Amino acid sequence: MSRPSSFLLNSQASRPHGSFSAESSRSLLICLLWVLKNADELVLQKWFTDLSVSQLNRLLDLLYLCVSCFEYKGKKAFERMNSLTFKKSKDMKAKLEEAILGSIGARQEMVRRSRGQLERSPSGSAFGSQENLRWRKDMTHWRQNSEKMDKSHRSVRTRAELEHEALIDGNLATEANLIILDTLEIVVQTVSVTESKESILGGVLKVLLHSMACNQSALYLQHCFATQRALVSKFPELLFEEETEQCADLCLRLLRSCSSSIGTIRAHASASLYLLMRQNFEIGNNFARVKMQVTMSLSSLVGTSQNFNEEFLRRSLKTILTYAEEDLELRETTFPDQVQDLVFNLHMILSDTVKMKEHQEDPEMLIDLMYRIAKGYQTSPDLRLTWLQNMAGKHSERNNHAEAAQCLVHSAALVAEYLSMLEDRKYLPVGCVTFQNISSNVLEESAVSDDVVSPDEEGICSGKYFTEIGLVGLLEQGASSFSMAGMYEAVNEVYKVLIPIHEANRDAKKLATIHGKLQEAFGKIVHQSTGWELGKRMFGTYFRVGFYGSKLGDLDEQEFVYKEPAITKLAEISHRLEGFYGERFGEDQVEVIKDSNPVDKCKLDPNKAFVQITYVEPYFDTYEMKDRITYFDKNYNLRRFVYCTPFTLDGRAHGDLHEQYKRKTILTTSHAFPYIKTRINIIHKEEIISTPIEVAIEDMQKKTQELAFATHQDPSDAKMLQMVLQGSVGTTVNQGPLEVAQVFLSEIPSDPKLYRHHNKLRLCFKDFTKRCEDALRKNKSLIGPDQKEYQRELERNYHRLKEALQPLINRKIPQLYKPVLQVNAHRDSFSRMSLRKLDI
Repeated sequence: MSRPSSFLLNSQASRPHGSFSAESSRSLLICLLWVLKNADELVLQKWFTDLSVSQLNRLLDLLYLCVSCFEYKGKKAFERMNSLTFKKSKDMKAKLEEAILGSIGARQEMVRRSRGQLERSPSGSAFGSQENLRWRKDMTHWRQNSEKMDKSHRSVRTRAELEHEALIDGNLATEANLIILDTLEIVVQTVSVTESKESILGGVLKVLLHSMACNQSALYLQHCFATQRALVSKFPELLFEEETEQCADLCLRLLRSCSSSIGTIRAHASASLYLLMRQNFEIGNNFARVKMQVTMSLSSLVGTSQNFNEEFLRRSLKTILTYAEEDLELRETTFPDQVQDLVFNLHMILSDTVKMKEHQEDPEMLIDLMYRIAKGYQTSPDLRLTWLQNMAGKHSERNNHAEAAQCLVHSAALVAEYLSMLEDRKYLPVGCVTFQNISSNVLEESAVSDDVVSPDEEGICSGKYFTEIGLVGLLEQGASSFSMAGMYEAVNEVYKVLIPIHEANRDAKKLATIHGKLQEAFGKIVHQSTGWELGKRMFGTYFRVGFYGSKLGDLDEQEFVYKEPAITKLAEISHRLEGFYGERFGEDQVEVIKDSNPVDKCKLDPNKAFVQITYVEPYFDTYEMKDRITYFDKNYNLRRFVYCTPFTLDGRAHGDLHEQYKRKTILTTSHAFPYIKTRINIIHKEEIISTPIEVAIEDMQKKTQELAFATHQDPSDAKMLQMVLQGSVGTTVNQGPLEVAQVFLSEIPSDPKLYRHHNKLRLCFKDFTKRCEDALRKNKSLIGPDQKEYQRELERNYHRLKEALQPLINRKIPQLYKPVLQVNAHRDSFSRMSLRKLDI
């Protein structure tokens, strides 16, 4: 004790030294543990006080080594060693029998072996020095092998011996670790009053965490968790300010123990984890660090652990929730709510990660689960980024390039959000708000929560993407995916974020490449926005899909809008979904609802799964149409969709014109298409009932728009123009527009509420006849001599239709043309005469 420096080995010593065998090391460490166990506690305290910081750290390194050396291997390890020894002895016996009795003679076998030995032996060895050796009994392997074989037979132990050996090994492991734990307690007591406690306490925590990671008995873990709780309670700043990486390790160890099958271990681990949250909260009124580390640990645990038990972990989470609810000291704070949010989030991540294995063949459900997991990691930027990129990869595999691009844009927005906290560079995006023009959805990447951990802390945003180069890489990938999706306008918006970065770095080469790609993108917009080339830019077809039936689990009573590849027919998606769910539940257990009417679940068979599929179109209000001018504008950033259901008041779907009503159902989704997934939940539904005259107005407006588009198309398309003309004035459908006019315009309605509709329909017909005339004139300029007669026939039909419509569309409703201002008959001579023309 008087010479503590002797404990520190001289690293400069030049004397040669070999390494100990595992058995010698084990014996020496047992001696160390025996001394630590039997020495008086006051003597140990005196010794630890006299040791320097570096010497104490070396002692802690030895204790760390002890934990590894005496880790319990388990019965299986002994059985495996036993079976290997037995197998080896059997192989040796078989070879000996083959050499004596089999086709290979003993002499040849011995010559072959000696030659092999000669080839392998270095010069000067026993065999190598006797070149003429052919057969020498004292140098052969026979005696050695037979001796080994006998020993092997003797070493094959009985079941009872194995049990006894495993029991001794388990007791030794527990005893060794309890001695180590006692020693750590004495070290903490000794150094807690010294100035150099921080570095020593970090070493103590390291040994403690290592012991938790090894196979341990329930008895040891109970004491270990108690020590750990005392350490955190006494020195909270050690974990939350200095040893931040060890905080992450501790969260992982505790969470793993929370999923243990042994109730006492779960109880202690739950208590330790709860105390960790509580201590973190008391330091800063939230426990963002522990939240983040526990969430990240769960990801690691579910992804790597083979013997992970979901049910036991759920029980532990419930215990933690109970602790928070019954903690009287913190009842009036936000702590219980924060714990509840964390536990709920962990439950969701746990469920979704486990479910992912079940839904590998269901692309929509798989992406939904990945999306929910990514959402669960909202406060762990590194993990959220990983899952967003996983989603981008899945979308690319299925050629969903628009969705892959959105995942990459969200990734870039997330990086920008945290990069703006680290870097003060004006040319970098200020955060996700910079990406609004690319998609309105990216604002969900905002780092505005109380739980956001600063990116300059250890282990946060440390990945390669949370750099300027990483951001540039994500944006370039996003632009490439948008280009593959044919969304060239979005490519331009991505490059608007990239260009300032390259300009600031004076990177002319990158700028030249970007401007070349922009020229190419705008060239394609010009080329594909005319004529039938438009078809190449169809961005998607949308369907409302409703799920009904308890068989469907989470999907029951859920409604989505699905985005399918361009020109997908209703029959195609219906066949796909029916086939998929039919395979899952049985063909006779799945039924597709053919109509679009509201579903009454009470009338459905409870033992079946029902899917209702309806084709929907993007819906825009009149004011929206002012900004949605181009084809791209009308197919991007879509949140509202509409489908129409015809009906009559007596219950039939279709009836005569005067009794045909229409129900417009407008659906609003939680996010705008395209999004990071191909189906989005419907969050709002609105119904508008159109009366028969309103239905007629919409039909006539649609016909008029078709005529106008076909007439002014550039370049002109004669076939399309003639097709639309035939549908408007051709003989076969002449009754169509004319019948509408005769039903609704022959008499002035008795109900004043219908005056406006009557007038609007009259004006629609005026516009319609004008458009027919323009279309005929255009067609005349396009046709050849062979179609002259066809043109004359179309003109005759048009004149007949016009004559029949004339008296109907020229009649005005007098009540709609009353004077707007009352005119005073006696005017002051000094007043100016009104310039308004009045019919009095």
